[in-house]
Amino acid sequence: MAEQILIKNASMVNDGRILEGDLLIRNGRIEQISPEIAVPDQARVLDAEGRTLIPGMIDDQVHFREPGATHKGDMRSESRAAVAGGITSFMDMPNTNPQTTTRAALEEKYVLAAERSLANYAFYLGATNDNLDEIVRVDPKQACGIKVFMGASTGNMLVDSEKALAAIFKDAPILVATHCEDTPTIMHLEQTYREKYGEDVPIECHPEIRSAEACYLSSSMAVDLAKKHDTRLHVLHLTTARELELFEAGSADKRITAEACVHHLYFDDRDYARKGSFIKCNPAVKSKSDRDALRKALVDGRIDVVATDHAPHTLDEKLNSYFNAPAGLPLVQWALPMLLELYHDRLISLEQVVEKTSHAPARLFNVAQRGYLREGYWADLALVDLNNPTRVERRDVLYKCGWSPMEGERLRSRIVATFVNGQMAYRNGRVNDAILGQRLEFDR
Repeated sequence: MAEQILIKNASMVNDGRILEGDLLIRNGRIEQISPEIAVPDQARVLDAEGRTLIPGMIDDQVHFREPGATHKGDMRSESRAAVAGGITSFMDMPNTNPQTTTRAALEEKYVLAAERSLANYAFYLGATNDNLDEIVRVDPKQACGIKVFMGASTGNMLVDSEKALAAIFKDAPILVATHCEDTPTIMHLEQTYREKYGEDVPIECHPEIRSAEACYLSSSMAVDLAKKHDTRLHVLHLTTARELELFEAGSADKRITAEACVHHLYFDDRDYARKGSFIKCNPAVKSKSDRDALRKALVDGRIDVVATDHAPHTLDEKLNSYFNAPAGLPLVQWALPMLLELYHDRLISLEQVVEKTSHAPARLFNVAQRGYLREGYWADLALVDLNNPTRVERRDVLYKCGWSPMEGERLRSRIVATFVNGQMAYRNGRVNDAILGQRLEFDR
């Protein structure tokens, strides 16, 4: 018989409400939610008094580096860090080696994840200038979406053919997710800054090179294509106030949606002086006014989802000079507490945190029976202590790369426990390595 777990006296955040009560897990699913549940025979009881119970975060954008760059991270190491951060499901990007640009490569990643991932998982099929045949033949239940790099990318995954872009937006059978930065603009600015500084460009220039204009040129093109072809478009990691003009407020049935990442909501360009290349990412962390505009867009609904874009690199790689230090940050372990800082600052509500990290990803990607505290749904849960500050130290880092851009930061919330498919994946600093996640299913 599968273990029964009764979580008592929790403050449960779900569907725009906060309810006090109990939640019973049986056979991996939420069996009952009630103000009070009698303890069943042989049930394990967890007293959650003073803690907040939320659906586990569904991270719609990660780079777990497997296959091909497992010296930086792999599905095992990074999913361990994810569950320690209250993330119960992830959607992994296709710029691996080999690239996930065929349906066969997609299934090979599912085989890897089934053997290694502690969290639930799904994968994007990557677009190129010449793989439309693979895109149109993908089973809508096989991939979470089609990833289109409409900007500088790794390998041959930059889609810069107008004909290919039009065909992808017209014929993709599932959601199209885009990375939007205009490559010619960036290349011109890189050359301008090289002429001024040589190879020793100051890191503070990164948001000027990966500029707001480069972002807007590309994201506006994506939105125009989606409107022309009625594409289900999801624009990833917005970073500028200007881009927000392209998106509608509210959370009603929208064909065009947007994501922000936790680091773009937490950091701004003043932080380059103390964090250096540790916060170098693409698109870049930009100005305080851009960051503040993103925060406001969370509340009015122009931004639908908050994710991580978790992208680990080795410490040696990140300590290189500007052009040689790769872009990308490891973030899954402290992403939820980072976002909860906005709650502590009274900028967003707990209900909005849950909407952006759990409800909206489940709804927008058609994830089956996850993302909510509902009877019959899978018990993917995070138990949070909102009044237990922690200082991030390198010794606590679970990423294979061994460092975090959050080192030295004080966060006012802590993840106490994480449940994946009803199993306790993490509790009080200890990861349960005996569990495995499941392949996400899609109601499409």
